[in-house]
Amino acid sequence: MRILVVEDDVNLNRQLVEALEEAGYVVDKAFDGEEGHFLGDTEPYDAVILDIGLPEMDGLTVLEKWRAAGRVMPVLILTARDRWSDKVAGIDAGADDYVAKPFHVEEVLARIRALIRRAAGHASSEIVCGPVRLDTKASKASVSGTQLKLTSHEYRLLSYLMHHMGEVVSRSELVEHLYDQDFDRDSNTIEVFVGRLRKKIGLDLIETVRGLGYRMQAPKDAH
Repeated sequence: MRILVVEDDVNLNRQLVEALEEAGYVVDKAFDGEEGHFLGDTEPYDAVILDIGLPEMDGLTVLEKWRAAGRVMPVLILTARDRWSDKVAGIDAGADDYVAKPFHVEEVLARIRALIRRAAGHASSEIVCGPVRLDTKASKASVSGTQLKLTSHEYRLLSYLMHHMGEVVSRSELVEHLYDQDFDRDSNTIEVFVGRLRKKIGLDLIETVRGLGYRMQAPKDAH
């Protein structure tokens, strides 16, 4: 899962990026509205954290431009606590949720998890595919109750496939959502990670759809 953080306060930006990376996300960052708008307009994100008071271009303008251009990724806006009008304007501009400053980073993480789940059509913080369980809150996965030992790349791959269960996901889509913009992207590495993940899961849940990509789904007789 790939997140964009657009926040001009350097310390807060760093704090959010570190917490998100620790939680298993790939994170890109921007410090002004123009840079943030460009990234959100040209890169695919699973969610965006967007401050309203930004230099160069304010957050509401950035958000309105994204929505006008058909960008539908979930957006969590950061607002000043005493400015209820900012919250209303943000929601009207197309925000999916908001957090008022000052805030606890844990609250931001919980709201981002919820936005990503909702966007993928999942109501619970736990996503289940046959005997495989993904605990998005703890960033852990298990098979039949036994916790899987996954690398950060393997966890992100499993998380993306499970959030999009039943859908065919192309290699290029996986590359775009599993690596940040500075990573040397190579779609062949995805095959390696899928192979490792299959071995660790020990079940045939990840199907290769020839010429298209991969699909994860529970066996027909699984309950």
